[in-house]
Amino acid sequence: MPTLHELDDLGQGVWMDFIRRSLIASGGLREWIERGVRGVTSNPTIWDKAIAGSDDYDEEIRRLALLGKSAEEIYLNLALEDIGSAADLLLPVYESLGGQDGYVSLEVNPLLAADTDATVASVSQLSALFPQPNVFIKVPATAEGVPAIQALIARGINVNVTLIFALERYQEVLEAYMRGLEERLDAGQDITGVASVASFFVSRVDTAVDKELEAKGEKELQGKIAIANAKVAYAHFLDVVKTPRWRRLADRGARVQRPLWASTSTKNKNYPDTLYVDNLIGADTVNTLPLETLEAWMDHGRAELTLMTGLEEAQQQLGALAAVGVDLDAVTEQLTRDGVQAFSDSYHHMLASIEGKRRKYVVKAA
Repeated sequence: MPTLHELDDLGQGVWMDFIRRSLIASGGLREWIERGVRGVTSNPTIWDKAIAGSDDYDEEIRRLALLGKSAEEIYLNLALEDIGSAADLLLPVYESLGGQDGYVSLEVNPLLAADTDATVASVSQLSALFPQPNVFIKVPATAEGVPAIQALIARGINVNVTLIFALERYQEVLEAYMRGLEERLDAGQDITGVASVASFFVSRVDTAVDKELEAKGEKELQGKIAIANAKVAYAHFLDVVKTPRWRRLADRGARVQRPLWASTSTKNKNYPDTLYVDNLIGADTVNTLPLETLEAWMDHGRAELTLMTGLEEAQQQLGALAAVGVDLDAVTEQLTRDGVQAFSDSYHHMLASIEGKRRKYVVKAA
């Protein structure tokens, strides 16, 4: 069976796309780190399932409710504790790798996705709450999020850019990262401690594209476009880090903004359950996996470099997709809107659940 350490050797860090109080308290997260997990990601949907879908947090919600905290304040307290605990557990990884890995991510309020200034302000406030250096704040790659990314990197804040679906938007994100670093350099500030990842969502692309292909009676390209899209994005990343512009930044200690493959669980049960792991292995990348996919890969996955193979075929597949009348740009734009909406819905549902529990405890104490 493959091990996560084998992926380490190939230059890919594996992160766990899951967090819950019981996983931390039981020692489960520590065990996964010992097995080779190099980071943790969270999002509003994960928090909704953790807080509203379990009783892990009920006692803490009761305590905070009796202190007069609002639902939003209670959520922030719960998230800060779990993210901080995970960051502490991952700190030895971060330190042993010189800051190249060992991060945990917390998403900014998704309701701010269309507001650049509010995003910058909120991320700055969130980042300041963590004493640990190995925390990323996640910012969605909306049109309004891209300038926020540049501003935050210029402030020296670590950013996990999330909800990237389109190659063009990914190019904008990478450009924003470099501009932010250049802005710091021009201001005489250090860039050696600044880190970022660009989270490119994968399986959702196939889910959306396959529906359009099926409606057109086209089967050949089904289950192939998400990987092709990711491979072309990775090729762009490799081209950028070879440029004199990037070399100037690297010579001053800049870290690459690693592509991170997200949404890597297989949504179509007819596809292999490790499809979006086995085919996306490459140097200077991250793959963040839900527990089920993580366990599946460790049972029967393949640890071999695959991102650099089949680039020409990937480009041909994207061209063939356009030829049959599927507009990938339109698909990915809709996926971005849907992603922001889904996270916003989860955020609202989670707060409503906390509010229900909060009121119950306050009434009982009255």
